[in-house]
Amino acid sequence: MLWQAISAVRDLGRLHDIATVLIRYGFGDLVRRVGLAGALERAGRALHWQAPEELARLDPPARVRRALEDLGPSFVKLGQILATRVDLFPPEWIAEFSKLQDAAPALPFAELLAQLTEDLGEPPETVFARIETQPLAAASLAQVHRAWLADGTAVILKVRRPGIRPIVEADLRLLARLAEIIESEAPELRRYRPREVVRQFTQSLRRELDFSAEGRSAERIAAHFADHPEIVVPRIHWPWTGERLNVQDYVEGIPGRNLAAVDAAGLDRQLLARRGAQAVLKMMLEDGFFHADPHPGNVFYLPDNRIAFIDFGMVGRLSEERRYQLALLLHGLVSHEAGEVADVLLDWGGDVQTDGETLATEIDAFVDQYHGVPLKRLDLAAMLSDLIAILREHGLALPPDLALLIKAFITLEGMGRQLDPDFDMAGEAAPFLERVLLAHAMPGALVRRGWRSVSNALALLASLPQDLRQLLRAARRGKLQVQVEVLPLKQFGDRLDRAASRLAISVVTAALIVGSAIVITVERAPGLPSLGLMGFIAAVIGGIWLLISIWRGGKG
Repeated sequence: MLWQAISAVRDLGRLHDIATVLIRYGFGDLVRRVGLAGALERAGRALHWQAPEELARLDPPARVRRALEDLGPSFVKLGQILATRVDLFPPEWIAEFSKLQDAAPALPFAELLAQLTEDLGEPPETVFARIETQPLAAASLAQVHRAWLADGTAVILKVRRPGIRPIVEADLRLLARLAEIIESEAPELRRYRPREVVRQFTQSLRRELDFSAEGRSAERIAAHFADHPEIVVPRIHWPWTGERLNVQDYVEGIPGRNLAAVDAAGLDRQLLARRGAQAVLKMMLEDGFFHADPHPGNVFYLPDNRIAFIDFGMVGRLSEERRYQLALLLHGLVSHEAGEVADVLLDWGGDVQTDGETLATEIDAFVDQYHGVPLKRLDLAAMLSDLIAILREHGLALPPDLALLIKAFITLEGMGRQLDPDFDMAGEAAPFLERVLLAHAMPGALVRRGWRSVSNALALLASLPQDLRQLLRAARRGKLQVQVEVLPLKQFGDRLDRAASRLAISVVTAALIVGSAIVITVERAPGLPSLGLMGFIAAVIGGIWLLISIWRGGKG
């Protein structure tokens, strides 16, 4: 507990920065309600409650986006995760979150040299024939430099910023605590599932900090496209790649945003749109492991209408069952089977209570409006967006893996239509959906699922006698306990326990102060002033623990 208190004091300055930014953008009421204002003011940190008039006039989505930008790199990345949660936020919020760019001032190359030498095991000039000290790009976690190996191979060095991990971990600790406070103190914000979003963000950001994980993801996807020369994934150079450094082939191509250069190079836009869509659909529906951020900045167009994908820091995973459910959903939308769509959405909603009949009626009306529309004219991304809006109205949220997938799917169709206004996403997806549905019904798949169910049932039966024996043994020894938990009573007891602990610490701290003051004034006995000083130090530690305990409770 003491170590947690000291750790929280270390983060108190960052907490003050967060509260100040929120107040500046007109979220002072939220700061007060979650208890941040009281905790910081008790710590002697003044908060400026006057919000600039220009910021107060911004729409809420724009204010939140501007606040995230001011809060720094971790919060910018949080906003990028929120941009994938189309199931939690309406389009205007997603549009604002999507504007967040992960950019940061570049560090001088000299500041990277010590870490780079440590990661390479030798000075960089002995490994690389040449390194460009001016970075190609600089982001919050890393910056990228171009280099050449001794054999002339052009590579990029993705170097993690020195000292970034402690900063990120501090932000993650504060975000986890803030999410808990928001869920308990702001009921109207619970529908946004702050703890779940922070948990997903924490997992994603920690994976991004490990550049070797990005290398493994790139190799896995490259293996899936070994027989597809039209798709290029940069090769990872493992002798020099690790947690803080990623060395991979440099891709010389046309950035996905530069459509004028695509035309100037004589590339076939329609073919590029089809190949890009087929590649991502293959990742999603066949491989179950996909690039979760296929925006134009992560795509390059190469000669012979080839496509290169880069930056595998954010990837998604889909189990076989999830892929089957997704195929059912999309098939239901395309073939106007409202029942299939409703069943899948209710399965995805989990334990959330909702009116299934009302949901099925709304989905039936939604699907019916597309009845008779030719497949080529279906805007699959728009259909998915409208469907997700129905989920939001019913308080249903997608599992994080599916939220990533839906966002990637919508981004993919947008890219396809930029290349080719007549791009037919539904037509491209149809063969993949059919293969997934057929594979699920194949005899081999049926046997596998049946054998898995039988194995689980046999394992349960085999362990039943042992479980019953342990239960009876506990009953004979009088150790069998039945616990009934009344949540309101438990919460009251927890608060009472915290209040008693604080009162006890307050009394002990006051006694230490008074006693130490008396001891220090005694001059004749050697060693007593030192003892008094130790008492004061103990009193300070007790006061810090009390302050942090009050802050963690959310109320003074």
